[in-house]
Amino acid sequence: MVGCVLVKDDIVIAEGWHDHLGGLHAEQMAIHDAEEKGHNTNGATAYVTLEPCNHFGRTPPCTEALLWAGISKVVVAHGDPNPLVRGNGIAALEEAGIKVESGLLRQEAAEQMREFLHWCEHRRPYVTVKIAIDANGSVDDLSQGAGRFTSEACLKKVHELRKDCCAILVGANTVIRDNPSLTVRLVDSERQPIRVVIDPNNRIAANSKLLTDGFATRHLSDDFRGLPAMLDMLGDLEIQRLLVEGGPTTINYFLEENLVDEFILVQSKANHASPVPASFELSAFSHTEEEKWGEESVTIYTR
Repeated sequence: MVGCVLVKDDIVIAEGWHDHLGGLHAEQMAIHDAEEKGHNTNGATAYVTLEPCNHFGRTPPCTEALLWAGISKVVVAHGDPNPLVRGNGIAALEEAGIKVESGLLRQEAAEQMREFLHWCEHRRPYVTVKIAIDANGSVDDLSQGAGRFTSEACLKKVHELRKDCCAILVGANTVIRDNPSLTVRLVDSERQPIRVVIDPNNRIAANSKLLTDGFATRHLSDDFRGLPAMLDMLGDLEIQRLLVEGGPTTINYFLEENLVDEFILVQSKANHASPVPASFELSAFSHTEEEKWGEESVTIYTR
């Protein structure tokens, strides 16, 4: 998430944000927001979390948009580590006579943009794992058919999480057991994440929802070359955050290769009659936060 706020005469006149590839950049959205509200942007100050870009990509340069809008000052929280930008945006604005200040709330901006900054540094997505367990640490109840055992409010939080991710990954066992959709349905979303299925032995059914519902899926079968190579491939596709929603086998492969950046453990009050116990080695994570997602207790582990 990258944000922009336009201020004129000490009043916020417009806001904008960029939260997915191909969408308007934050500066462009804020300028559009000001126009729709009937505000004149000439002489306004732009507060941006990320250094404005100065190159043509999926959208025109944000520096040009700011110049066209008559912005007189730009306050930048964090420089852009993307080699295509990296200081060029600030330099272009200063050469055009716009006053630029840098570093305001830099750490807070870095946290807000962590997935993008991680992708710029590593050219791989930020990997978030989400797994639900019952009161005793079981991930499934074999006495029943496939289905969730968490509350509706918790499910909505999961869909909010999916919305914030570029791709969602599961292994073949999850597809065979659950036949999931892995789409964003309970919250408004302009796009659906790409689904990724690790299936090196080509075991999933051809009529699985992930292969037939019309949304984008990467089915990795005989072309699967291991997790690091897969993450490199997703990084090349500019996937900045990957949500792993697979079972314990898939998750532990990620953990064993030290490829998990964030681990979300959802604990239900349910008790499985025929449990599937699971354990995860989380000692590499130094920071934890506690939350409530509906009726469930959630622990978020980060490095």
